[in-house]
Amino acid sequence: MNVNSNSDENNSKLYSKDEGVLSIMYHRFNESKYPSTNIQMDVFKEHIKLIQNSKFTFYHPKKFEDEFNQPKNEKKILLTIDDGFKSFYNEAWPFLKKNKIPFILFVSTEPVGKNGYMTWDQIKEIEKNDFVAIGHHSHTHEYLINEPHEVFVSDIEKASSIFKDKLGYVPTIFSYPFGEYSKLMKNYISENFSFSFGQHSGVIDLNKEKYELPRFPINEKYGEMKRFKSIINYFPLEYKALYPEDKLLDKDNNPPKFKVEFFDNQKNLSNINCYSNEGDTWEKSQIKLVKQELSISFRGPFLPRRGRINCSLNDNGKWRWFGTQFTIKEN
Repeated sequence: MNVNSNSDENNSKLYSKDEGVLSIMYHRFNESKYPSTNIQMDVFKEHIKLIQNSKFTFYHPKKFEDEFNQPKNEKKILLTIDDGFKSFYNEAWPFLKKNKIPFILFVSTEPVGKNGYMTWDQIKEIEKNDFVAIGHHSHTHEYLINEPHEVFVSDIEKASSIFKDKLGYVPTIFSYPFGEYSKLMKNYISENFSFSFGQHSGVIDLNKEKYELPRFPINEKYGEMKRFKSIINYFPLEYKALYPEDKLLDKDNNPPKFKVEFFDNQKNLSNINCYSNEGDTWEKSQIKLVKQELSISFRGPFLPRRGRINCSLNDNGKWRWFGTQFTIKEN
């Protein structure tokens, strides 16, 4: 495995005007019985067509890794597929292969070959194509944030051993199951992988934390074309730091003391609006902006299982966006 220090040390932390990398996440294809993780293939093809017609470039995963610390002069699209469902192989893979569209396939090793999932032979067939990267997605894909840290580490190491046996290497990019992670989990991942992705919305820029990268989850409800067109036209809302660093909340720190520090030379920050789902209800957040620092006064605690905050900024007609996800520890 590659060993990296925390990305705060590696990132430039200078306002970059990076056009960003917008990552989108899919799971199942043409499996209507699972609408929360499914997309219909005709809609998926329309998504791809819209991206192509918008003149955005699909980013090769290897280039994404190599060029992370360089500001992008034009926005890139990074396509990711989670879990390795059989429907991806049967429905979406032939289309992506024919068009040689780059993507990352995040695989959890325990379900491979079971009902509804791809086999190792199918994964290896996909992996041999030079526009594809395989990502690490744990072994069991359980709610690992609920487990003792040694159970989490054991799960990741077991998956790594299987990847090494089946593919001959351990993937360098990680995706947290359910997008859930604590500071302890993130620190472990930062020591063993190059990058890791969550499931909170936002656009990647070179100042984003390398071990909590955002993606826009797409499914039947959130894949409608009008919304999708809005998503792919978002740009990064850069920031210097976001607190709290630990995204696992319990009764002692829920609601959190949420704070975002922006760069001195960022403009139009007074146009920021945030929405949050404390109390399991989405409402406009009560924000306070003092100089280049934003804080939120929450209406109450976030309810299990996840708390979310999304902020957007109209920057002279260019919409900028970032999101944050917290996992709520049940008492």
